[in-house]
Amino acid sequence: MAATPEMAPSRRRRSTNASRSVDAPAKDESIEAQVARLQEDIKGIAASIAGMAEDKLTDARGMARRETRNLMRSGQQAVDGVTDEFGHLEKQLKDAIREKPLTAVAGAAALGFLLAMITR
Repeated sequence: MAATPEMAPSRRRRSTNASRSVDAPAKDESIEAQVARLQEDIKGIAASIAGMAEDKLTDARGMARRETRNLMRSGQQAVDGVTDEFGHLEKQLKDAIREKPLTAVAGAAALGFLLAMITR
């Protein structure tokens, strides 16, 4: 009965404890090597992440520049459109004043009177 492993647990413990004490320095060196390898892997991962972040930052800057240019063009087009509209309005006003100068003077005087009354 003592020959079965279930019946002799004390022998098993002794043999594993003995093998641990003999293999301990080898495992420590292996663990140190693994830790060093992990540190190198972590450094590589950090470098990869930094490179990816730099790429994303460069892409974001390029996109921001493109959007800024598009907005500037849109704004300039809006300003040009408003300027054209005011130019047409000014021309129509000048034409109306040339056609009916007395009416224009009376209208200007009435507008001035109203503004004077409102600002008091």
